[in-house]
Amino acid sequence: MSNMTKENIRIIFMGTPDFAVASLCQLVETGYNVVAVVTMPDKPAGRGHKLQSSPVKQYAQSMGIPVLQPTNLKDETFIKELASYNADLQIVVAFRMLPQVVWSMPSLGTFNLHGSLLPQYRGAAPIQWAVINGEKITGVTTFMLQHEIDTGDILLQEAIDIGPDENCGSVHDRLMEIGKLLVTKTVDLIIDCYNNNKVLPKQKQTDDRALKPAPKLFKDNCAIDFNKPAIEIKNMVRGLSPYPAAWIAQQPIIKGSLASIAPHLVGAKIYKAEISIVAEQKGHIIVSCADGYIDLLEIQLPGKKRMAANALLNGLTNT
Repeated sequence: MSNMTKENIRIIFMGTPDFAVASLCQLVETGYNVVAVVTMPDKPAGRGHKLQSSPVKQYAQSMGIPVLQPTNLKDETFIKELASYNADLQIVVAFRMLPQVVWSMPSLGTFNLHGSLLPQYRGAAPIQWAVINGEKITGVTTFMLQHEIDTGDILLQEAIDIGPDENCGSVHDRLMEIGKLLVTKTVDLIIDCYNNNKVLPKQKQTDDRALKPAPKLFKDNCAIDFNKPAIEIKNMVRGLSPYPAAWIAQQPIIKGSLASIAPHLVGAKIYKAEISIVAEQKGHIIVSCADGYIDLLEIQLPGKKRMAANALLNGLTNT
């Protein structure tokens, strides 16, 4: 290829959730040549356990883009099919760890969009952990894939502020928006370097400071520990809201007239909480913690709908 353009560069896009759809949509709708999409196999969902396609597959099919759904990324049939598209570049957004045979296949390599300012928050849940840890700044990073997960050379980064009361959902949505623009900006950078025979400007990730990881979230590490300070509990709640949501594993301590509702809260999901300076307030569910009190503002009891604390109290105290 004498001159590469966004219309003739052959891109394979890999991703699964809505976060990835934004980047794929940005590529397709601004004229980049996405020749195929790789996403997770359909999964049973809902009460009827009907097979459900990933958001990336649904969008790709709506645009007439071929979709590959391997169960095993090292499967020879998949590798041959992937190679048949003769991609110049692969882009990964919220997918799986790729084997070298896959990420090294295109002539221009494979880059990933990650929801943190690498090298901080490597791992499966970078957006949640940044909020849980009370960070004031986070961002998105594009980097070239290599052996160790989330350790490749950085291409571009963009930062955003995290508001003191902002939850993971709103941070996710803002990162999704700046991330999709960073993806096309990264492709443009790669094209420009190729056309002008320039070395791609890459920055090695350094581990010379304390790194905070972003491990996968399971039910156990989403349980609230009321023996911790109120600010840590508040940050955990907002970092896990709206999904997968912090929850109460052990009966909390509630002082005063509402003490009797404490057993009802075991297993409840908490979507919003605020630090309280008082132990009791009408219409509020206030729980004791290490350094004071935490006001549980939005709650979902097991098998019930999510609701404000005062509405929940009306239901519990009138039964």
